[in-house]
This record gives sequence, structure tokens and C-alpha cells, in this order.
Amino acid sequence: MSGLTGRVRSAEGWAVENAVLTVTDLAGKQTARVDADVRGAVATEPLPPGVYTAVVTAAGYLPVARTAQIAGDGTGSIGEITLAAEDGAVELPPAGPWVIDPAHSSVLVTARHLGISSIKARLPLRSGRIDVARPVEQSSVRAEIDAAGIDSGIAMRDDHLRSPDFLDVDTYPLIEFVSTGLTRQGGDRWSLRGELTLHGQRRQVELELQYGGYGPDPWGGVRAAFHARAELRRDDFAINYNAMVRAGVAMIGTAVKVELDIQAVQGEQLPEL
Repeated sequence: MSGLTGRVRSAEGWAVENAVLTVTDLAGKQTARVDADVRGAVATEPLPPGVYTAVVTAAGYLPVARTAQIAGDGTGSIGEITLAAEDGAVELPPAGPWVIDPAHSSVLVTARHLGISSIKARLPLRSGRIDVARPVEQSSVRAEIDAAGIDSGIAMRDDHLRSPDFLDVDTYPLIEFVSTGLTRQGGDRWSLRGELTLHGQRRQVELELQYGGYGPDPWGGVRAAFHARAELRRDDFAINYNAMVRAGVAMIGTAVKVELDIQAVQGEQLPEL
């Protein structure tokens, strides 16, 4: 038998999965704490009869408090709770397909050089697609990056980065990402998990994702903007070039920072500009 039950929805009517219901008695003592399921439903164990305070919270939403009455059989209901987005929250993009625009997107990679400075290189996005779902946590992302297009501004260094010492682009021409999960962290910030295939190795990665909003573009389309970042270890992808210089300092550091600025166009294909 359940105790206090309810259902949590967004203002748009979608279930808010992982919303948290916290129940306290009149003395302020916590008596229950449960997470909402995929349908937005919450249910505690049976509670002693009496009056309680029920507070519903979720990342990116304003909290809601209700007074709850528990009957003699230990049950009660707070009904349907509608959560409003936090102030300043950006409206989510409409559901459906969005095509990543390579011409207006970029991938920037930064690595330590000789232990004292950083080198930066850009990689071109070849293609990508975002399928926005409802609830938005069920959305998916796929992207392909052209490894051979790496550009650090120095041709000799770029040739070395393309060689078997590093990316080995003749054998592994593409870097691929396929998402496996999306979780809201609060406001316009999300955690995007997925599988990254690089240098023949497939690894789970997590990106910090910031959503910038959506709106019309000058060409009659609708665009959405995203910024993402992650830190990778090149040895996780079998890129183990470890040429050493004086004092035993590696030429290229093991940790690599990746930043992505993405524009996506609503629809199944990019417009002809």
C-alpha cells in the first residue's frame, strides 16, 4: 500500500522524471523522501495519520509546497503538481529532428604543450542530427567529426597530428559521437552522456551541455544553439605518443579539453543558402 501519492508535471504537461517529494511533519522532521518515476508519479510508504508539509523540487524548476492530510489508513494525495521553470530559464526547442549545421559549428581541442603552455586545434564537424523528444530527457544526438581536417595553424604539426603517432586519420578518418542519456542539471545546463569512437576505440564520455535557446534565422529557418565541453584522456583512446624532452616533460599532455559550439536547424535537412 502507498502512503502519500501525487503526480508531477511541467507547465507544458510533461512528466517531470526524478522530481523529488520531501515530506515533513509539523515539527519539521523529515518523514519521507522519494523520487518521481518516468510518469512523474510519486508515492511514499504509508505514513502515520496527521497533517504534513509536502515539498516537490526538480532541477531547473521552482519548488512547490503543499499541505497534505494523511488518513487513518496511512494514505493521502497531493494530486497533480505543476512545476514552473526557474526565472531566466530558456524555452526548450520544439520536438522533432534538427540537423547540425557544420558551417556554423565548431570543435576546439586544447592540450598542454611541454608542460608550460597550451596548443589549440580545430576540427570540422562533418554531419550531425539532434532528435528533440518529449520529455526532452529522451532526446538523442549523433555527430561525425572529420579527423583529417584538424587545424592547429601549423602545417607541420597538423601532419604529425594526422599521422599514426596520434589520430592515424588514414585508418580512422571519422570521430563519432552517439548519445546515451540526457539529464537536466538546472536552468539551461544539462549533462549529455554518450559513446565516443576515436582512433578505433569506443568509450563512454560525459559532456557539460549549455542550451542557448532557439529562434528564426535570416534564411527562413529556425535554429537552436548549444555549447558543450568535456575533458578526455588521450590514452583512453590508445593515443599513446609519449615523446619526451628535457626534464622528462611530455611534449603533448595526456588530458585534452574539448569545447563545441553547435547550431542546429529545425527539419530533416539543411537549407540551401
